[in-house]
Amino acid sequence: MLDSEGNRLLAKYFTRGQNTAGYKTAKEQKKFESELFGKTRKSTSEIILYDGQTVLFKYVNDVYFYLVGNPEENELLLSSVLNGLVEAISILLKHNIDKRSLLDNLDMIVLAMDEAIDDGIALETDPNVIASNVSKRGVDTIDVSLSNLNEQTIMDAYKQAKERFNLALLR
Repeated sequence: MLDSEGNRLLAKYFTRGQNTAGYKTAKEQKKFESELFGKTRKSTSEIILYDGQTVLFKYVNDVYFYLVGNPEENELLLSSVLNGLVEAISILLKHNIDKRSLLDNLDMIVLAMDEAIDDGIALETDPNVIASNVSKRGVDTIDVSLSNLNEQTIMDAYKQAKERFNLALLR
């Protein structure tokens, strides 16, 4: 993900089954990203062949989303993964995709990427499933409703917090 000026917001490079010798260092990755941004910045298509790789991209507000794959990879599958990830991020950010929202919710964005792609393998393309799985992780860690909190005394709240802390330590 790059911003509207070509600066990196988030990037994940996978090396499984690919010849990615050219993108091992941060300097090489930055060079690749800046050249790719220059090539796609004014393009009207959503898919190009660049540096021997298939590149799909989508521009939303002030953020460029990129998905790079092998030239032998199925473009429809790559497109489904990219569109599913962008839609899931849109759901998670309440349809407010912009640079500031992405940076403020980077933890959810990384989880969404991990739900969609693992070590370069597409796991999920359905944006609702991706968003749901990311949301479930947040619900598991924070399980306090306001109605429960209002009905508790301070001592009850302290006991409940202590129990949860102890359970968290045991996990």
